[in-house]
Amino acid sequence: MQRVSPKKLVLLVAVLIAAVVAVQWFRGGGRSSAKTPAPQATVPVKVTNARHGDLDLTLKVIGRAEAYSTVTVQARVSGQLQQLLFTPGGHVREGQTIIRIDPSLLQAQLDQSLGNLAKDEAQLQNAQTVIKRYQPLLGKGYVAQSDYDTYKANEGVYAASVKADKAAVELARTQLSYAEIKAPFESIAGAPLIYPGAQVTENSTSIVVLNQIRPIHVTFSIPETGLAGIKASMVRGSVPVTISIPGTKQPPMQAELDFINNAVDPATSTIQLKARYGNDADQLTPGQFVEVVLPTTRLTNVVTVPVVALQNSPLGSFVFVLNEDNTVTQRIVTAGPSSGNQIVIEQGLAGSERVVVDGQLLLVDGAHVRIVTDNS
Repeated sequence: MQRVSPKKLVLLVAVLIAAVVAVQWFRGGGRSSAKTPAPQATVPVKVTNARHGDLDLTLKVIGRAEAYSTVTVQARVSGQLQQLLFTPGGHVREGQTIIRIDPSLLQAQLDQSLGNLAKDEAQLQNAQTVIKRYQPLLGKGYVAQSDYDTYKANEGVYAASVKADKAAVELARTQLSYAEIKAPFESIAGAPLIYPGAQVTENSTSIVVLNQIRPIHVTFSIPETGLAGIKASMVRGSVPVTISIPGTKQPPMQAELDFINNAVDPATSTIQLKARYGNDADQLTPGQFVEVVLPTTRLTNVVTVPVVALQNSPLGSFVFVLNEDNTVTQRIVTAGPSSGNQIVIEQGLAGSERVVVDGQLLLVDGAHVRIVTDNS
């Protein structure tokens, strides 16, 4: 085997190195093969401003809807029930005739009273005519004084009878009007308690229950510790109350605090309140359970951010603050009480910062971000 001299070996290695460099040169298009770092990716986020101002703390409790007023309708006269002029479970208007009692006997009593009135008015008129006729004759001695006094007394008796008859007519007419019962307010009628043909007794027989639900009350109780905050809110004006129906997609309803009971229940240390709601679309039904949210204590001059902006780490709670160069800084904060979707930041923010509320999972301290909106 022929040996290769050292010079030839060095020359061969140099040729191989040159060939490798040439191949790399042509593969790189004649450019250097050194790679430049890729630009850092930006993270899409949503931001909002931290707010500096007042915040009303809220209290959430369970309540129950109840009729604004309830009336059990009874007859004011006795008689046979003739007609029910309402639809059970349906609306009735204020002043609408809903019940009719047989008016025959009442009409007869009115007619009798009118007859007595006519008779006594005729007798009174006759007595007055006699007095007119005999008064000139009394002075001439043609009529005895005793007879004249009798005629005068008869006139007074008939006048009194006429007054009594007029009162009897008015009473009979009023009794007849009671044969038609009208709704005292706009309401919903319940199921009839008796039906046509039944005999009703005045001020005794219940016929139907009417519930006024426009407006409607929502009754709930709060701990006595929250009473001071409620009274402070009432001093500032009307207290808004938010009502929601659990398990439905119906939007919350806005009511107004209408009543605070005059005593705390010592057994439960709670006090009863009522909110007034218009209920124009019949969203609430008496007896229905609802969720109630109402403001209590007002915190003044505090910094707040949306609850979704607050994140947690082993070092504590933090938020991502947006910088002028569209980078974010992870800032440790001290969180305080919350109300609705807002939470108080007791330390860490001045109230003028913009904080990230969506996209935090992809962020780290110093990350570049791109602000997006709901319309983006």
